[in-house]
Amino acid sequence: MIKKMMGVALLALSIQAVQAADNLYQTHYKEQNNGGLKSLQAHPDTKMYVSNHFDDDNIAMLEDGYDMMGSSGFESGSIAPHLALEHAMSIKADVVLVYSKYAAKQSPFSKLDMIKEAAKTTGEVDAESMEVEEVYKYYASYWAKLPMPLLGLHVIKLKHKDKNSGAFVEDDGLKVLAVIKGSAAFKAGLKRGDVLLSIAGASVQTPAQLSQAVVKNKGKEVKITYTRDDVSATAQAMLRAQ
Repeated sequence: MIKKMMGVALLALSIQAVQAADNLYQTHYKEQNNGGLKSLQAHPDTKMYVSNHFDDDNIAMLEDGYDMMGSSGFESGSIAPHLALEHAMSIKADVVLVYSKYAAKQSPFSKLDMIKEAAKTTGEVDAESMEVEEVYKYYASYWAKLPMPLLGLHVIKLKHKDKNSGAFVEDDGLKVLAVIKGSAAFKAGLKRGDVLLSIAGASVQTPAQLSQAVVKNKGKEVKITYTRDDVSATAQAMLRAQ
């Protein structure tokens, strides 16, 4: 009996060691930027923040000059937040934002399997292992600080549904999602929600066209036409040279 119990104890220790080594933030990590984005620092002082304001946080990070490297999302029992920081450090992120939300209660079927196996050998079942465990939804986003860009805008192409045909039609221009603080666009007075129409006389209907117009005129002062709350407006922006 003692030998059998020792065998079960060793099995439990082995399983615990595997679980401790399995960082779920790393296992479920998905890279968002295909360019291998990471901190500009060789040894970044990675910061971790725990929050529950997902959308506001994303905009704030973009406005502060960060771009998302990737994210981790999964459901699990209680997980220590420092595991997200460990993964963030391993991929050279400058910041990791961590979120958790209660999901449900469910029976730990994997534990039941272990209990069944233990019962076959010892005839004993640990009552604590039969307890129902709480499950949480976890999400972490990993960010890297970027050099100041030439213009400093994050934009998106929007579509709307045509009332007559029911088909989706592209909106005119590009909707501004975020304006990087201290950038040329910020100094020119552009704001989140503005709709860009042209730069230096060149129409900008796609992010690619915006990028081309900015690169072509880098280091120059350019006229930007846009709408704000459906009212036409213009601004002058001095693009960075590099």
